[in-house]
Amino acid sequence: MNNIKTVILLGILTGLFIFIGGMAGGRGGMIIALIFAGIMNIAAYWFSDKIVLKMYGAQPVSEAEAPEVYSMVNELCAAANMPIPKIYIMNEDSPNAFATGRNPNHAAVAFTTGIMKLLNREELKGVIAHELSHIRHRDTLIQAAAATIAGAIMFLAHQARWFAFLGGGRSNDDDDNGGILGLLAIAILAPLAAMLIQMAISRSREYKADLGAAEISHNPEGLASSLEKLAYYSKRVPMEASMQTAHLFIVSPLSGKGVFNLFSTHPPLEDRIARLRAIRLG
Repeated sequence: MNNIKTVILLGILTGLFIFIGGMAGGRGGMIIALIFAGIMNIAAYWFSDKIVLKMYGAQPVSEAEAPEVYSMVNELCAAANMPIPKIYIMNEDSPNAFATGRNPNHAAVAFTTGIMKLLNREELKGVIAHELSHIRHRDTLIQAAAATIAGAIMFLAHQARWFAFLGGGRSNDDDDNGGILGLLAIAILAPLAAMLIQMAISRSREYKADLGAAEISHNPEGLASSLEKLAYYSKRVPMEASMQTAHLFIVSPLSGKGVFNLFSTHPPLEDRIARLRAIRLG
């Protein structure tokens, strides 16, 4: 059911982008937006992992440099019967982690130095299992596509606002883009709609990844305990992150930052912890 919901939401997100193109440029704008959406999704498929890793200064580490992490990753990948992802470290005090990549054969998991110092072995295994679950279910590709389209919608809406202020709008009945008022409405409402859709996609995948982590690690308490610590320390040691990529992290780096918390791409940590502690593995 979650997969069907995600496909529908991605379709709505793409449709919204094409609709904005139509409002800004009529049928020609819709066609351009459709072509652009296709190009963006291709780019997200092939390059999103490299872009986000570079964005956060993540550096690859060898097994000799991080033997404990590799030991846990190897153990959990064997349990999940999946390929071993590349391991990256971010020189960042705020405790967090994320996974990226287009499929299980081309994936990476990145950890901040802060999370490696904060968590004990069982807690870190829970985090690793959560990220492996994202990779296993191809959430990393879905989230990259959602982030790419949502970011483009926000950019296009910003341009539409300036276009409206400068007197944009066409009166041609065959190629009507809705006029200045229509452009202003889109400029205000489209980013909000994109954020809500992206939030809905990410939240459903987080719950699924938590459950998958419990199954892979056979220890839901490890992840529950790590989330408790992350909830406390991530707010006290803030991390610079963009709204378009915040959904990638195991806990939102934007949590507690005023209005951003209203549009968090993550479910409430208290709810995630409660669900994990209610799991009874056979």
